[in-house]
Amino acid sequence: MNKLSIVGAGMVGEAAAQIIAREEFCRELMLIDVQGELAQGKALDVWQAAVESGSDTWVYGGSNAELLQDSDLVVITAGVPRKPGQSRQDVLSINLPILDSIMLDINRHAPAATVLVVSNPVDVLTYRAWCLSGLGRDRVFGQAGVLDTARMKCFIAEETGFSARDITALVLGGHGDSMVPLMRYCAVGSVPLSHFLSSQQIERIVERTRQGGGEILGLKKLGSACDAPGVAIAKMVDAIANGRNRILPAVAILEGEYGRTGIAMGVPCVLAEGGVARVIELSLDAQEQAMFDRSADQVVRDIAEMNAL
Repeated sequence: MNKLSIVGAGMVGEAAAQIIAREEFCRELMLIDVQGELAQGKALDVWQAAVESGSDTWVYGGSNAELLQDSDLVVITAGVPRKPGQSRQDVLSINLPILDSIMLDINRHAPAATVLVVSNPVDVLTYRAWCLSGLGRDRVFGQAGVLDTARMKCFIAEETGFSARDITALVLGGHGDSMVPLMRYCAVGSVPLSHFLSSQQIERIVERTRQGGGEILGLKKLGSACDAPGVAIAKMVDAIANGRNRILPAVAILEGEYGRTGIAMGVPCVLAEGGVARVIELSLDAQEQAMFDRSADQVVRDIAEMNAL
């Protein structure tokens, strides 16, 4: 990938930039923020760290939207984070006009760019970005499931004592309390998780995964999660930049999959060069489908709330 831009030089944007620059996922990396000098300072810091790691990626920062010019991929992390006691939906009224402004800049300066939305509420804002972009669903999608899956794997490793390297997990649905951890698809070394844990233990993991972001927010108090989201972004960028055809959960626009149309939901996708190459539709049992439907209904309500603003 030649050029990648991150809009939002906060803690999440900076964490992602550090990995992207160090691993040379692009030749040129832009950090763009309304606080231009902050973006410039962080860009220099990231660049110098990357150089010392042996990377040739160039990193620049600033506030001018023209920095988006010729971007292959734009990652949107801008917006206000949650505060303790807030839901992701609580920040919608603030982050919606921010996203609208960013999409206007992208359409003007980088209309051919693929767009990865990270800002919350990510399901709603991904849908909004897609509507404003005029692009296909392969080119506009969001990050949530990679982070949620990482959290679940962490909790499974803690509960079982096994290496996280051998753990596979999958989380679908909206990014929030209605997310759908698919425990039937979770395993340790290809052995189903139910072989090692009781239903009560598994339910604790499910609930902790759903509250994973809130747990960190409540403990940190002055900030939300940043390092794990940064790694999740970098993982998706790697799959796109290097055309890896990786199956990763992403917030995608549904076109009939799982019985839903015209909403953005977390589902398994094939990420390749250019974006979402394919949405994978799993066969859900009755209980899983019911959970997915509840999550989808919540996203529908959230989109209606957004449209009313």
